[in-house]
Amino acid sequence: MKAVTIKLYKYLISSLLMLAVLLIISCKGSNPTTEVESEEEEHTDALSLTEKQMQAVGITLGKIELKNLKSVVKANGHLEVPPQNNAEVHPLIGGLIQKIHVLEGNYVKKGQTLVTLENPEFAQVQQDYLASKSALSFAEKEYERQKELMDAKAGSGKVFQQAEATYFAEQSRFRTLKRQLGQMGISFKALDKGAVITQIAVPAPISGVVGHIMATTGSFADINKPLLNITDNSRIHCDLLVYEKDLFKVKSGQQVDFVLTNQNNQQITGKIYGINKTFENDSKAVIAHARIDNRSNRNLIPGMYVSALIDVGNQTTQAVPLDAVVSAQGKSYIFIVDSSMIKNEEHAEGEKNDSEKEEVRDKEFHFKIIEVATGVSDLGYIEIIPLTTIPSNALIVTKGAFYIQSKASGGGEEHH
Repeated sequence: MKAVTIKLYKYLISSLLMLAVLLIISCKGSNPTTEVESEEEEHTDALSLTEKQMQAVGITLGKIELKNLKSVVKANGHLEVPPQNNAEVHPLIGGLIQKIHVLEGNYVKKGQTLVTLENPEFAQVQQDYLASKSALSFAEKEYERQKELMDAKAGSGKVFQQAEATYFAEQSRFRTLKRQLGQMGISFKALDKGAVITQIAVPAPISGVVGHIMATTGSFADINKPLLNITDNSRIHCDLLVYEKDLFKVKSGQQVDFVLTNQNNQQITGKIYGINKTFENDSKAVIAHARIDNRSNRNLIPGMYVSALIDVGNQTTQAVPLDAVVSAQGKSYIFIVDSSMIKNEEHAEGEKNDSEKEEVRDKEFHFKIIEVATGVSDLGYIEIIPLTTIPSNALIVTKGAFYIQSKASGGGEEHH
């Protein structure tokens, strides 16, 4: 009985082995290599686009850049102009506004007439000047005469002292009136000939753009109230709030990258030129002043809000635009142009005759998906660390990577 059981057990084992062999042979017949190749071919086709297709969906190409995203201090602030470039125009003497020569938004040069004032007191000041000039001439002659008498020991000391006091007092009064008329812009040559005027011009103290005009024609101009203001934006700078934890990192001369948050994220550069030594209110932050490089003549206006990155080191990292990175299943990827496919196509096109070349007008780009690790992101860029080697001159998709990802995953045809 025991021998029969052993024989039955051996028979079952041999039968199972034969069945396994048959299964392996049948699996080989299905040709899995062909299936893999067809899948790869389908995947490669999904990652290819013509130049016209790329233009239609807004796909752009570029290269991996080196950006300083690590050794920076983030700061926010706004644009300002120095006090020397901002002026409120006041009249030196009150008067009736006869004419306003400028409009808001006009550019004016220093010394240009802004407003014309009229006041009978202007004539009185000029008459006082002419009277003082005559009195000074008489006082000077009397002083010289009394001085000669004193030198000759023929005069009175008291009379000489009175003549001397009168001369110096009249000299001081004359200089004051002359300075006042000079500030009013009155011509002394015309005045010496008796040309007394009742109207004076209020000149621009600086060159710049006229802001708000507070004056109105026919109203009285008071010396305590501004007529208008002028702003010169040629030396506009940025005031950045730097908090206490970053103070030791920020120094004069450091490079700054600005983004105008309300101006389509325009990027400008500048340098730190000064740092305040007192905290602003209760914010535990100090103001760092940065001079702006505005050679492209952007329309920068005081009060614009900016965000900035202050370069406090020399570390650079590989970075790409945010739109260049796509995510899938918790991983990040970028797309690069397969240069080997381009070379093969160029070689194949070189072998075609003229008629065939005429038919192929639209260049085709093939893309490879590369997994990357991502780091910090700022100013529209994100740090990447490729997990495989990428050629230094490789072209990458900088915008529209999401479309290529959608096409590769099978949604491209419907979208197209």
